[in-house]
Amino acid sequence: QVQLVESGGGLVQAGGSLRLSCAASGRTFSSYTVGWFRQAPGKEREFVAAISWSGSRISYADSVKGRFTVSRDNGKNTVSLQMNSLKPDDTAIYYCARSRFSYSGSPQLQDTYDYWGQGTQVTVSS
Repeated sequence: QVQLVESGGGLVQAGGSLRLSCAASGRTFSSYTVGWFRQAPGKEREFVAAISWSGSRISYADSVKGRFTVSRDNGKNTVSLQMNSLKPDDTAIYYCARSRFSYSGSPQLQDTYDYWGQGTQVTVSS
């Protein structure tokens, strides 16, 4: 079993920035695509960003392109999500997840991920 732990969430004013981290314990996830998803109150969980094992394939939801940046450090078994120019609509619980694949042609599909973290709350005030 793989354990994923998110950190870095908090309360920030609109226009501010936060950096989220996802750390793996147990087995490394350095050979797998890792994705970020979020779920706002009363809404379905949605795709945010994903990065392949090597970092060569990166994808973002249209709603965060140009504002969020995903990166990884395989030596530390961590994946980060830098969030800039935050908006109140970004308020959600953010989850990281490990894909079943090293590369995925459809990283936005939630059923391609087999392990999920507990989530970290991000709240953006207006």
